[in-house]
Amino acid sequence: MQEKTQSLQKRGSELAQVKRQMEVLTSSIDKTCSFSSKLKETDLFPLKATGVEILQINLGYMCNQVCEHCHVDAGPDRKEIMTKETLNYCLQAIDNSNVNTVDLTGGAPEMNPHFKWFVEEVTKRDVKVIVRSNLTILVTNKNFRTFPEFFKKHGVTVIASMPCYTKENVDKQRGEGVFGESIEALLILNELGYGVEGSGLELNLVFNPGGASLPGPQAGLQADYKVRLKEDFGIVFNELFTITNLPISRFLDYLLVIKKYDEYMQKLVDAYNPKAAEQVMCRNTVSVGWTGDLFDCDFNQMLLLNMDPKSASNIRDFESKNLDDRTITIHQHCFGCTAGAGSSCQGSLT
Repeated sequence: MQEKTQSLQKRGSELAQVKRQMEVLTSSIDKTCSFSSKLKETDLFPLKATGVEILQINLGYMCNQVCEHCHVDAGPDRKEIMTKETLNYCLQAIDNSNVNTVDLTGGAPEMNPHFKWFVEEVTKRDVKVIVRSNLTILVTNKNFRTFPEFFKKHGVTVIASMPCYTKENVDKQRGEGVFGESIEALLILNELGYGVEGSGLELNLVFNPGGASLPGPQAGLQADYKVRLKEDFGIVFNELFTITNLPISRFLDYLLVIKKYDEYMQKLVDAYNPKAAEQVMCRNTVSVGWTGDLFDCDFNQMLLLNMDPKSASNIRDFESKNLDDRTITIHQHCFGCTAGAGSSCQGSLT
């Protein structure tokens, strides 16, 4: 009874937090402009899906880290984990659709107890599998030290969080000691062939800017990363993805604390790029929450912004014909994906 009461209290607290975030986002409309009005100006309203090619699955909010920019608000204390039953519904959706990529995220997706089983099942279907790893999980716990070899065996693409190539900046954003642990994990992946030219094993890194700023040009940052990581540690990788921090969850709280929320939102609005808006990831991606609920993107999932009710509400009801040309649910945070060169889980858009 006590556990149930605590669970209900936590759920109530999370709903209150989401409500507060939505109020803050809505308040910015009067100070700047609405995202829908920008889409109308550029003939993109209503924003429509173009099909479902990518199924991005959040395996749970449990994580071994607590990063200040995390939009999922993940951490060791989070108990939300996708069940095997829900994962089976995901497999059914893959079987009955044109999905060609399964993108596994979290939290730390590796911490889901059904992770290996699910990856094995997906790879049987000749579908590309991406795992978004924080790297440290692969070296700080003996239970996960075999995962790099498992990734290689199944040809999993690894997308790893690496917000900078210097210890000071990484540890500031992600926690003390994270940089060293990340370097250790990258060296292990390199030894297995990840990121090595001709190996066929993809290793991509993710850059998130620190503070209330937009990422610089992706190509230039990638060149810098390749030089510094190679010269300093002998590390190689395929691509660097730059991702804009969206004003939700911990990053929104951070903006409010430093009193730069309005400034940051104006920066996003001023940098609106219609070419990026045409290519936002929600147009060919469906996000699956740990409960199986469906969303247009991972960010909408965190704000509990459900997708078009005419489409589907849960992975149990997944039907491509109802999802392929759905109307995308939008709000002010969407400016983060359309600012400058654009931002998606695969990096810049233009």
